[in-house]
Amino acid sequence: MTSPGPKEPSAVPTSAVPPFGALQGVKVVYSAVEIAAPSAAALMAEWGADVVWIENTRTGDSMRDTVNVKELERRNQRSVALNPFTDEGREVLLSLIADADIFVESSKGPTYARRGITDELLWERNPRLVIVHVSGFGQYGVPERVNRAAYDLTVQAYSGYMAQNGTPEQPMAAVPYVGDYFTSLMVVSSALAALHRATATGEGESLDVAMYEVMLRIGSYYLMDYMNDGTVYPRPGPRHPNLCAIGEYRTSDGFIGLCIYGVKQNKYLLERIGLGHLWGTEDYPEDTSALWLDGPQAPLIEAKIEEFCLTQKALELEKEFSEAGLAANAVLEFDQVLAEEHLAQREAIVEWKRQDGSNVKGIGIVPKFARNPGQIWRPMPDLGQDTDTVLTEAGWTPEEISRLEDNGTIRRS
Repeated sequence: MTSPGPKEPSAVPTSAVPPFGALQGVKVVYSAVEIAAPSAAALMAEWGADVVWIENTRTGDSMRDTVNVKELERRNQRSVALNPFTDEGREVLLSLIADADIFVESSKGPTYARRGITDELLWERNPRLVIVHVSGFGQYGVPERVNRAAYDLTVQAYSGYMAQNGTPEQPMAAVPYVGDYFTSLMVVSSALAALHRATATGEGESLDVAMYEVMLRIGSYYLMDYMNDGTVYPRPGPRHPNLCAIGEYRTSDGFIGLCIYGVKQNKYLLERIGLGHLWGTEDYPEDTSALWLDGPQAPLIEAKIEEFCLTQKALELEKEFSEAGLAANAVLEFDQVLAEEHLAQREAIVEWKRQDGSNVKGIGIVPKFARNPGQIWRPMPDLGQDTDTVLTEAGWTPEEISRLEDNGTIRRS
């Protein structure tokens, strides 16, 4: 079945959320800045959820300081400018979550609880609410650690993830912001898992998503060997830490990523690089599925691969190896990525309108839902653009909304 592409708006839409997508009818309220928590909300907004974005009343989300990525990360959302940490602001927040399914907040440790907004308070207003707390180091533990500021780079460093990347001389962070984006995916999956249970039981859930623990889980492949066997693999640079023929190799006109694994694949490779005589020997029997770096001829094999790749053009070698069943891909630069016909046929790149009516290009809906496709129904809203509408929906009168604006609890655009 061919999945339908995303539906694009022809003009800047109103604040009313149209019915679409697998999450139609799900309401998400979040209070967070930058990437980890907001990007989770962004995905749910693209899949049909009504996402209410709480921003501070002064400058709004720091993502607004970016030029283009904000248009991708905050589309399909409704902006409410609110200070939830005053008495009246707390009441506004409670009214917003009264009919919500998921509430997501991101802060240093238990900031919300310290400021009087506890899980119990939220559940008093909405017993079935799924609450997601996102922080660098969790809601409890060593206080000095829990209350620290955390960013993608610092949680990569703390979790041991960064130590696995880079060269033997220099650890390096994986970019862009993988600690944030991996956390976003964990927030989405765990929140929807909890919502599934809450829907069945009527009882809410509280999730403690610590970014460093997400990175521990993501980086556990080699950590498991260390914990159980004491094995430490070196930082590999552009190569695999324990296998030949896996990594990034220089070609005559660029680079190619190779992931050569399997009996037929190894035989083809050795023959192609001039080492076919090694196949079927005691060192490399005919059932050799992995060319280990501690193998007897590993230095020779790596040297021959490097020498061979330098004689090849990246795209031509990719085509040859792919046709032979070997996993290989030229390392594409941005201009090459955007020129790929495959992306065009899958509508991976789309256009929609900014608030000012100008076009913006970005990534389409991911993944492709066959029966309940996501869509882009509005651009990133202005700060506080939906404060009036959302508060009215929550039961506040025009007079009350004006009073909240006058005393600084809210901001309207």
